[in-house]
Amino acid sequence: MKISGRKGRYGIDAPYVPGGMMVGVIASIMLAVFAHPRAGWVAWAVILLITAALYLHTTLRGKFSVWRDRLDGMRLRGDERLLDLGCGRGAVLLMAAERLPKGRAVGVDIWSRKDQSGNAIEITRANAMAEGVADRVELHTADMRKLPFDDASFDAIVSNVAIHNIPARSGRDQAIDEAWRVLRHGGRLFIADISKSSQYRRRLAALGATAIRHNLGWRMWWGGPWMPTMLIEARKPDG
Repeated sequence: MKISGRKGRYGIDAPYVPGGMMVGVIASIMLAVFAHPRAGWVAWAVILLITAALYLHTTLRGKFSVWRDRLDGMRLRGDERLLDLGCGRGAVLLMAAERLPKGRAVGVDIWSRKDQSGNAIEITRANAMAEGVADRVELHTADMRKLPFDDASFDAIVSNVAIHNIPARSGRDQAIDEAWRVLRHGGRLFIADISKSSQYRRRLAALGATAIRHNLGWRMWWGGPWMPTMLIEARKPDG
């Protein structure tokens, strides 16, 4: 699916979610036809429809807008080495690569199609070609709990709604530990996620970081204000 202002195709995050919502809308309308009173089912259909619309806006427009602002705010020099944890089809990774004409944007993923429609390393490579940044993009099939990189090998690390997909708390802690390990002193970490952000902040504090947590706002509502995206931002101390 084409995104306004982008040349690649980026799919839909967790496509079963809006699909399930639309099934719920249809079921609610059918029940409203036969049930008495009908008002409750009609209201439920409207709520599900609005929620699905918010979800699709976030995955197709909102996340691009938010991360564009975030990457601009990072004021990258252009020669950094940046890592995207759970890069998927490259929505954030390739926008970062555009800001790294002399640097490197590295993405890791296990390419789960449950977590993003059509997710595959070949699709991300094709998107990098379409966006004109293939020469500065590097892709790896890897688990973020065991990154195939040396210590202190990245100037910046980003992650967009990915780490929560690790089911166990211990596994999510491992992912944070690995991110911190491969981040250089003075480097910055930006993790956006719909849940578990408090855990990430606590884990970073245990590693000696001062992490800031804030709400990314309505552009990244995955279905409404009750499912916001929180950003954890931390800087690895020098030395």
